[in-house]
Amino acid sequence: MRAVTYGPFPPGKTPICATEFRKVRDAGFDTLRVFDLPDRGFLDAANHAGLQVFAGLDWRYLEDFISKPALFSAARIKLSNWLKSQANHPALSGVYVGNEIPAEMVRWMSPVAVRNALEELIDMGRGIAPHLLFAYANYPSTEYLEPANADFSAFNIYLEEPSAFAEYLRRLHNIAGDRALVVSEFGMDSARNTVTTQADVLRWGMDISFREETAGITVYSWSDLWENNGVEILDWDFGITDRKGNPKSAYDVCSNWKPEDTEVEISCADPITIIICTRNGRNRIGRCLKSIENLNNGPYEILVVDDGSHDGTSGYISENFPNIRTITIPWSGLSNARNIGAAAANGEIFAFTDDDCEPDQDWLLRLRKAFQDPAIAAAGGPNLPPAAKTWEESVIRASPGAPSHVLLDDSRAEHLPGCNIAVRRLAFESVGGFDPSFRTAGDDVDFCWRLSDAGYHLGFVPGAFVWHRRRPSVGTFLKQQIGYGKAEKLLLAKHPGRFSKSGEARWNGFVYGGGPVRAGCDSIIYQGRMGRAGYQSIVNRILPLRPIDSAFRNPFSDFVLSVVGILQPALRRWARNRSFKFPLPELYNQNHQPPDNEFQIEGTNGEDREHYLELLLGRGWQPGGSTDPWDLYFDDTRVLIATEKSGPFRNNNLFRVWGSTTSLQEALAPALIRP
Repeated sequence: MRAVTYGPFPPGKTPICATEFRKVRDAGFDTLRVFDLPDRGFLDAANHAGLQVFAGLDWRYLEDFISKPALFSAARIKLSNWLKSQANHPALSGVYVGNEIPAEMVRWMSPVAVRNALEELIDMGRGIAPHLLFAYANYPSTEYLEPANADFSAFNIYLEEPSAFAEYLRRLHNIAGDRALVVSEFGMDSARNTVTTQADVLRWGMDISFREETAGITVYSWSDLWENNGVEILDWDFGITDRKGNPKSAYDVCSNWKPEDTEVEISCADPITIIICTRNGRNRIGRCLKSIENLNNGPYEILVVDDGSHDGTSGYISENFPNIRTITIPWSGLSNARNIGAAAANGEIFAFTDDDCEPDQDWLLRLRKAFQDPAIAAAGGPNLPPAAKTWEESVIRASPGAPSHVLLDDSRAEHLPGCNIAVRRLAFESVGGFDPSFRTAGDDVDFCWRLSDAGYHLGFVPGAFVWHRRRPSVGTFLKQQIGYGKAEKLLLAKHPGRFSKSGEARWNGFVYGGGPVRAGCDSIIYQGRMGRAGYQSIVNRILPLRPIDSAFRNPFSDFVLSVVGILQPALRRWARNRSFKFPLPELYNQNHQPPDNEFQIEGTNGEDREHYLELLLGRGWQPGGSTDPWDLYFDDTRVLIATEKSGPFRNNNLFRVWGSTTSLQEALAPALIRP
């Protein structure tokens, strides 16, 4: 998607849509992002120009809408009424239910309460218009605020260095979990820089956004004409056209930009052999092989190892896929089958996947890019469950225990599942391949640990994904977990130092769960001293699981998921060490004590949170820690401050106090305090 933001414009200065939209299309854009709910005339003009539209729900989210529920109710009514009249317009693609709720207000209202509100808006919108896409336009200061039920993750990003932008996109792929990532705003102010710098930044921004596999980028903005909170902004020039409608250099960059040709870039990469091991996979391997035959960026060799099937798998392959080489062996286990495949392979890189997986068409293309780095010995990406078709599939998708990668950082892995791992021949042979003692599972964990112990690096490629079909029923899924537990028993015996006393694997990295990263009630959030960090992130070792699909979520499916959540670790632990003992969760003992006082001060002269923080710091108050839920303390008193913007030049400063208010009153001057 190539989008551009359009408006909001100052009163009386809105361009004529029919004329302007033709210019937008000529500039190479296919989508408009607006910050309000447009009328039918706007949508008709966009449709006539061949443009899609992402609308924006404009509501009072800059204020404390949790303690003022009428504000949120008004947002629900506004969205509902508009969708009922406009949702079926052919130009409409989706709706952003909010945009950059300030970090200080999220901190004040609580991240969980704010996220729940966003998810409620999305659920309501999807109930009215299930064909549209719904998302929240997030930003780095509230990374942890991703709605679990959004259709994609969207982030507004303003970075001025190409390397920093690329690195942050890699991070956001992991924040997004299974879903697509969209850059919902990206731009450069030509007033504080130059029009040439603005053009250069947009050029590399679009290049990197494409190279790092986002689903789209949104240029900010179409015009220098801009209004914010009822005030025309005259000292920022983010538009690719000026206030008179004349194109800048950035306009030419956008209109002439084309995706770079990655095929040429990696055409000389080492040859790859794709190895699929199967046992009794006749009914599932066909989808796998069809997807592999259609991969981009050949040539590559396909090799199937039939591990003692008795359902006619080899005959099915020879009849339907005569050009695919098949090796038939007596049953000897998954690890041995993989080793036999590697020994027979002609490639210098072995790419392993399973017979119940379907690689994305650019799987090899993206893996080969990773192997351009000579330091990478193995690489892989996510394995994603296809969309659920039944309630059981939806529950299994959301359950713990699925094959997961473990990340040390945004581009290096500690573990890559065997259904999506590629490895150089030299590294494979140097560690002796897979251990044949692992016959059904656990072989990939052992293999990755041995690669790491030998000094090899494992690369993570977020776009190199495979669709991986989970077990078809809850019963077969739980049976699989027992098998995983037995495999972990072998791992525990071979790698005792990598397990805790209770038998739990000790990972140095973050265990991927498939869901978007989001704060829970007991999450630790790094917010910086006094909540001032520009990049605020959640500190978890196990990332959130996928939610149940909204189409199948009901009290029954929620109940089954809760039962599976109890049985899965219990069965796995019993198979591993004959124990049902549950480890106690490590909870963050955040201060949930209710405040002793709350009050507000109107910023009649533009005073805001920063003004009062500096005032108190100058009078001896001390900043709290980077994960504390308050800003400042003095003796036994702690205070949290936030500023809600209720209109042009109108600030309302909110104070929450734990402990005595005496010292705070003395610092702020009692006459200003309004209970």
